[in-house]
Amino acid sequence: MLALFQNLFAPPRHMILLVIAAWLGLTLAERRAERHGVSRDDLNNLTFYGLIAFVLGGRIAYVLQNLSAFAKSPLGIVSINPDLFDTTGAVFTAVIVAMVYGQRKRLLLWNTLDALTSFFAVIAVGLGLSHLAAGTAFGLPTDLPWGINLWNATRHPTQIYETLASLLTFGLLWSLKANPRPGVFFLLFTSLTALSHLFIQAFRADGARIFSGLHQGQVIAWVVLAASFVLLEARFAKRPDRV
Repeated sequence: MLALFQNLFAPPRHMILLVIAAWLGLTLAERRAERHGVSRDDLNNLTFYGLIAFVLGGRIAYVLQNLSAFAKSPLGIVSINPDLFDTTGAVFTAVIVAMVYGQRKRLLLWNTLDALTSFFAVIAVGLGLSHLAAGTAFGLPTDLPWGINLWNATRHPTQIYETLASLLTFGLLWSLKANPRPGVFFLLFTSLTALSHLFIQAFRADGARIFSGLHQGQVIAWVVLAASFVLLEARFAKRPDRV
């Protein structure tokens, strides 16, 4: 029985890394929230409610998709096993809750996204480290001297590529001053993140491939990058006093 509870409730290392990243990201975002026209309290509450909705929404969506399995083992519903999680449902729930809160508090969309950019950037770094700790998002076999031994092969350290790219993105954004056009800060983050993933995905061994071998993650990165460029152009086309 003790072993069962240890398996259910002992947090994996990669989850701990994500929790630390979320805490650090929120702390840094709060320091610069007001420069983007968002109060610290509103940012803190928005993030708190969004994270709670993300966790609960992801678990509930997974349980609803696997009701027969949880009917046999209902204790698994409260397990912190990250595999029992639906990311799509989590993101959808978090976005809905954040939108409802933002509307009630009359928060401006682009200003709020700019204020949250530091949070997103640190989460991206934590995600790369969590992939490294869990051995997920692994790379293709390679003979390069910086390859790492993983899953019975020497592979591209794509998790390290991801972490370094995210660190560079965070460092660049942290050094920039607030732009008078709301949304530019956030769109720069999405553009740089999509661009880095466009290259990193080429070295990934996992994930679905479509269109004659093109990685699905690269297709998503292309779409995000194109959308970010279009929105950036629209942001710069407007006068600062009219955004």
